Amino acid sequence: MHEAARGYEPLAAWVDVLNQAGWEAKHWSALGRADAPDSEIMAYAAQHSYVVLTHDLDFSTILAATHGQKPSVVQLRIDDVSPGKAGTRLVTALRHMERELEVGGLITVGAEKIRVRLLPLIPRE
Repeated sequence: MHEAARGYEPLAAWVDVLNQAGWEAKHWSALGRADAPDSEIMAYAAQHSYVVLTHDLDFSTILAATHGQKPSVVQLRIDDVSPGKAGTRLVTALRHMERELEVGGLITVGAEKIRVRLLPLIPRE
């Protein structure tokens, strides 16, 4: 599990939570340049079979624009993304969606529901 949010400290706290839940997790700041473009983070994650955990929508936009099949992206769409508030919800969602993450998916974890789209993202007609 790779948590790629840069400069968003509440997401940096997820590394320990994810490691304790049994996933290998690293914050992007331990892997690459802080000023790296999102496309570089996505390429690195795909090459190393990481999953990107993020709070912003830029990574899903990249998936949609490129029709990429990897990496999987998990978007936290919750106001308070701190592990103390959203930890149980995210870990439960990840466990339920492990197969989708392995094959390639965009998973959106919201306060009320969890949505999944398999990759590649193809525009609906």
